[in-house]
Order: sequence, then C-alpha cells, then structure tokens
Amino acid sequence: MSTPGSAAVRQNAREIVIVGGGFAGMGCARALAGSPALITLIDRRNFHLFQPLLYQVALGGLSPANIAAPLRGIFRSQRNVRVLMAEVTGFELDPQRVLLADGGSLPFDTLVIAGGSRHHYFGHDADWQPLAPGLKTLEDATRIRCDVLNAFKRAERAVDPAARAALLTFVVVGGGPTGVEMAGAICELARDTLRREFRSIDPSAARIILVESGDRLLDSFAPDLSDSARRALERLGVEILWGHRVVDIRSGHVVVRDKAGGERRIEAETIVWAAGVRASDLGSRLAAALGHDDLLDRVGRVKVDTRCQIPGFDSIYVLGDLAAFPTDDGSTLPGVAPVAMQQGEWVGRRIARSLAGRALEKRFRYRDRGSMATIGRSQAIVQLGWLRLSGRIAWLLWLFVHILNLAKFENRVLVLIQWLWNYVTRNRSARLITGATSPDVPTSLS
Repeated sequence: MSTPGSAAVRQNAREIVIVGGGFAGMGCARALAGSPALITLIDRRNFHLFQPLLYQVALGGLSPANIAAPLRGIFRSQRNVRVLMAEVTGFELDPQRVLLADGGSLPFDTLVIAGGSRHHYFGHDADWQPLAPGLKTLEDATRIRCDVLNAFKRAERAVDPAARAALLTFVVVGGGPTGVEMAGAICELARDTLRREFRSIDPSAARIILVESGDRLLDSFAPDLSDSARRALERLGVEILWGHRVVDIRSGHVVVRDKAGGERRIEAETIVWAAGVRASDLGSRLAAALGHDDLLDRVGRVKVDTRCQIPGFDSIYVLGDLAAFPTDDGSTLPGVAPVAMQQGEWVGRRIARSLAGRALEKRFRYRDRGSMATIGRSQAIVQLGWLRLSGRIAWLLWLFVHILNLAKFENRVLVLIQWLWNYVTRNRSARLITGATSPDVPTSLS
C-alpha cells in the first residue's frame, strides 16, 4: 500500500516505456533498478524467452518452461518496473504515447523500442512460411517438434517407398548457427534417440539435407572453424548442398538452384527455414509516426546513431535486432543476442545517469566477446578473439555460457539437470506431439 508521499513521488517520476521483453528490453529495465523512474515493460507475451536454445525445444531436448521465465517473476523485486502484456500498434509524438491494440495508450517521457525480428522469406512469406517454419518463438519450436516426430510416425505406416523416403527426408535451409544446430540435432534425434523406438523403419537412415547458398557454413567464424563444423556435420551424416538457393517450396518438396542455374527437386515432407530474418514491423510503425521515409534499411531495421537514437529524437531509443547500428567500418552490428544484451544495459545506464544529472557516455561501443555454435554431442566451435576452439572443450564452454545467461537460477538448474540426463542416456524426454496431428499416409496396418 503506497503512502501519500510515495504517490506524489510516482506522479512526478519520469515515465519510461520499454517495448519488448527480450534481451535488450530486459537488460535495459534491469539497468534502471533503483532509478527514480516509472518503467513500463510491454510485451505480447508474459515471458522472456532464451532464443539461443529454442532449437533444443524443437528437437525434444528441453521443455518450453526450461528456457522461458515469466517477466513478472523476473522483476518481482524491482519495484519501479511494471509488466504489461499487450500488443503495440503504433506511436504518437504529440503527445508522446504508445498506442495499444486494445485501444488504450501509454504516455512516455523516454521510449525504448526493442521489438526484435521475424522470419524473412525474401518476398515469399505467404507461400513459404506455412510450409517451412522458422525458429523465433515457442510456437515455432513446438510446431517443428511435432512436424519432425509426426514424420517418423507417418513413415512407419507408409506403404509406398517414395512416400516413406519423403517422410524421412528433412531439409534445413540456411547454414548459419540456427541451421547448423538444427541439422545436427535432427541427426542425433534420429540416430541416438529414435533408433530403437520404431519397428518398421530405421530412423537412423533418415536423410538430413542442409542447403547453403554460400561456399561455407557459419561465415561469421574463421574459415578453419567453419571447416571443423562441416566435418562434424558430415560425420553425423548431414548432406550439405553448397552454393544452392531455394527457389520454390511446395507441400512435399523443395526446389533448389545451383550457381550454374541447374535446378534440383528434393522430395521432403519436413522443411525448416533458417535462411534469414528481418526486423519486426514496429520499425515501419515508428517510421510512419516520425514521418521519415528513409528511416529503415532494406530489412526493416531503424537507422540509429552511435547512441542508439534517431537523430533529432532524443527521447527515443531503438535497440537489438530492430536497430541498424553503424560500425566504424561502415557496416552495421549483427542481430545477435550479445549485441542486444550490451545495448540494453548501456541504454539503461545512460537513462539512469541522465535522471541523476550525471555526465553521459557519448556513444555505445560493442565489445565482441566471441561467438560460438554447437554441432552436436560433444561438438562445438568457439571463437574468442585470437582463441579458437573446437570439439569437446568448445562444447563444454558453450554449455557453461548458455546456462549462465539463462534469465533465472531455476532455469539454469533445470537445464543443467536435463542436459546431464540427455547426455548420459542419449534420450530426449520432451518428445511430445501436441495439438492437431498430421494424418497418416495410406497404411497396411489395421
């Protein structure tokens, strides 16, 4: 219960609205702990999601609750933060307010937009997205999990050899970290977990095809680490199509084209998209509110200055995947979790210093603490400046870093226990088919 004095303080406090409860938004809110501000954190979901481990949910290694934490629970003890589950539909500048889907609005003195990104199908969203899900949300992960498990279930009952082969063919589009991790995890699921669970098929004979438009995987890593990842995938049995682009996706098949123009049709019932992302539509809504036609780059990101702000609009910050932050070499920072984390913390500290009347840092500087990707059991690559690791040591480091960065201690304990169990037993216990299931193909079983 608030006292009259505390109510007066709240009335005079600065209103800060943060849109997005991901890495950037959560980091910003945490950095404002103890500041004399009223912070409203808005998200369409009531939880923070640790996206780097979504593929583990998609392949049954972890349960959704292992990598998600309720936002209200995260900020339970931070009394200057309130969490609002709502969808933002637009912005206004006079007066300054955020517009909500339910018709309401929120006034702000300072606005932080960290709306994240969505899948990018290069102009084919309506046609390809229903057939080739990407991996950005828990719903995406559970859908992919059901698609993969349903494929094995249907293959066991298939009479036609061609239909069975298509059901046991899995195509992953994109050779970045998500694509590499997905391809390796599907292989391990088929080879280790499902191998003894079916009677009419051999799951370990499944084909996993990774389609990459370039000439190497994980092109943000050093070439020797990319080559190490390639060898690890090939040992697992992944087929890699180099220099191929997807030109069509239909129900039951995908068409790829090589650099010489030759096309190839791959019969596959399960296709996973990991080939690209674009910024959320909050960027275009902000551009409309500001009246800036050239505010966005080609993938919908908001062009910001070195303070994560739009020139001329000092009350607005844009962070994470939604921001096209300029680097010294003329490019922009990548849309990865470490960038979002550091930007969120930096902007939160900057706002807190402003409220306290202290000198402000003039620019955000990203500190690249390295990159890492896992390929499979005891296989990962790590690049930390001059230090390059691969194999078991890199995998253990990958495990440690990902557990450490989970939002709550409870999540860290649960994930550690589940991973230990998975490693010892080679089992993935979260293999549940939920929701509507796919109909079986014609069968000889009654």
